[in-house]
Amino acid sequence: MFNQFTSPFKIRAKGIMGMNQRNHSYIGKYNDRSKFPLVDDKLKTKQIAELHGATTPALIGVISHQAEVKRIHKMVKDWPGFCIKPAQGSGGKGILVILSHKDGVYTKPSGDTVNEEDVERHISNTLAGLFSLGGKNDVAVVENLIKFDDCFDGFSYEGVPDVRIIVFKGYPVMAMMRLSTSASDGKANLHQGAVGVGVDIATGKAVRAVQYDLPVTHHPDTGKDLMSLQVPHWERLLVLASSAWEMTGLGYMGTDMVLDREEGPMVLELNARPGLAIQIANGTGLLPRLNHIENLGVTAEYPRPAERVAYAAKQFAAKFD
Repeated sequence: MFNQFTSPFKIRAKGIMGMNQRNHSYIGKYNDRSKFPLVDDKLKTKQIAELHGATTPALIGVISHQAEVKRIHKMVKDWPGFCIKPAQGSGGKGILVILSHKDGVYTKPSGDTVNEEDVERHISNTLAGLFSLGGKNDVAVVENLIKFDDCFDGFSYEGVPDVRIIVFKGYPVMAMMRLSTSASDGKANLHQGAVGVGVDIATGKAVRAVQYDLPVTHHPDTGKDLMSLQVPHWERLLVLASSAWEMTGLGYMGTDMVLDREEGPMVLELNARPGLAIQIANGTGLLPRLNHIENLGVTAEYPRPAERVAYAAKQFAAKFD
C-alpha cells in the first residue's frame, strides 16, 4: 500500500503520520520525559501495572550483577519454561525464550538447544548493556512463560502473539496483532519478518494483514487464514490499554499485551515511542484519529477508561465491505 514510490499526496490523503511529526507533535508534546523511565524499564512497568491492578507475567527473579549470573540455573529449576529479557531492551532484542530444560540442556521454541554456558553468556551480555537502550548497563529479568490462548492456534509460529494498541490521551485509537513467523525466529517483531494484522477497534476482528509491509492473506508458515482472526476479550484488552494513561501519565504511547490461557489479558510492555508500522497493518493513517481526540478539548470530568473505550469503538470502527 505504501512504499518508497508512493506519492506524498496519497500519503497525506490517507492521514499517514511520519516519524518527524510523531516525535515533535505527539511524543514531544504529550510525553513528559521525566516519565520515560516508567516504561523504558520493564521492571518499573511491571510494578506500576500491578499497582493499578493489571496482570503481568509472573516474575521468577532478577539478575543484576555479573557475580550472580550462575544463579540462573538454581533460580529456574522448579519452572518448566521461562523467558530472560533485558529490563531496558527494545524491539525484542535480547529476549531468550526457553520452553523446557533438563540436565543442563535448554530447549528453545525452535527446537534448538543451548547449554548452561550459553545461557550464562546471554545474561552476561544483557548485564553489559548489549541489548539495552543506549548500551547502558542493564539487569536481566526472568519471567514465567506465557501460555497463549488456544484461539490463536495456527496464527503464530513458535512464539506468543501480542496485541499492540496506540493510546492517545487515554483513548485507544489503533490496534494490531503481531504474529511470529519462522523468518522472525518466533518473535513478534515486524522488522524481523513477523506478520502484522490490523484489528478493528470496535470488534477485535482482523481488517488487513502485512508482512514486510506487503499485504498477505494467510500465515506464511501455518497457512492459517489471517482474516478469520477474532481477538477474544477485546473490550477488556481495550480498557486495560486505555488505563495505561492513568498508570503512566504519558499522553501518546503503545501498549503491548497478551492473552494468557489461564490469566487472561496481561500487560507485557508500555512504549513511549511506538513505531508507525501499525498504520500499514491497518491500511489507514493515525492522523485523523489523533486530530479527532485533540479536538475533543477539555471536559470538567475526564471520561473513565471504559467510557473512553466505548467512544473510540464508536468513532474509529472499521468499515468492512
